[in-house]
Amino acid sequence: MDKYEKLVELYRSKLNTVISTGEWVKIDQDRITLFAIVTGDKQWIHINPDKAAKESIYKTTIAHGFLTLSMIPYLTKSNTPEYFEKNYPGMKMRINYGLNKVRFPAAVKVNSFIRAKEIPISVKRIENGVELIYKIIVEIKDNPKPACVAEQIFRLY
Repeated sequence: MDKYEKLVELYRSKLNTVISTGEWVKIDQDRITLFAIVTGDKQWIHINPDKAAKESIYKTTIAHGFLTLSMIPYLTKSNTPEYFEKNYPGMKMRINYGLNKVRFPAAVKVNSFIRAKEIPISVKRIENGVELIYKIIVEIKDNPKPACVAEQIFRLY
């Protein structure tokens, strides 16, 4: 059994179970505004607290959906060397291959706390590697609806 087959076997036993839950991270106005500047998405619902208080259905500013999505590596700590060594024994690198499904069921209001859960849902051997698909659920503290649900695809070599 080669290192790729070993990784496939390891993840088959973890399919459809939560393998990690990150720590709560506060989404403040500075983070939202910086994201707006970097991406050019300066819609008032993100960067104008006064107008949002008066005109938004949320009565406050909200984070961009893509801000929430872009924070998944940080929320899961999946880009740290420790995470890599623990979760992908024998592998040299992991490539973000893309996303299947992405939904934003609930808005992240300014000063909310979010965290992510990782659930492996598919694993298969590919040429010279392994493909893993995770379901990522980004939760909002004290909100029954998640901020984001996505299927993220990784290739490991």
